[in-house]
Amino acid sequence: MYHIRVEAEFAAAHRIVHYNGKCERLHGHNYKVRVWVSGATLGDGGMLIDFAVVKNALKSLIAEKLDHRDLNEIREFEDDPSAERIAKYIFEQLSKALPDVPLSAIDVFETDASMARYVPDR
Repeated sequence: MYHIRVEAEFAAAHRIVHYNGKCERLHGHNYKVRVWVSGATLGDGGMLIDFAVVKNALKSLIAEKLDHRDLNEIREFEDDPSAERIAKYIFEQLSKALPDVPLSAIDVFETDASMARYVPDR
């Protein structure tokens, strides 16, 4: 099995509405996103997928929808834009944009020490 990873970053604000603690107050993060692609066979050029294909789609998604935004204003998060929900959202959006790319996981880091991963049921 082959695995590749691409990364991108974005800055955004959020608050967790259905939470009792400091995260219910508006605050921001410099998020790091890691996209994982996995597959058993290689294609043209001996590559699983061209890094640039995934990176460009990820950057386009982040720049257009997530960067420098209040994530609570994005309806898909239903007022609780947790790292877990952001990871699933990114997975779903990339799957639509890249239907032939075998995405396997999305990691969303709020800090270097705090990360959530989304892996779809297959």
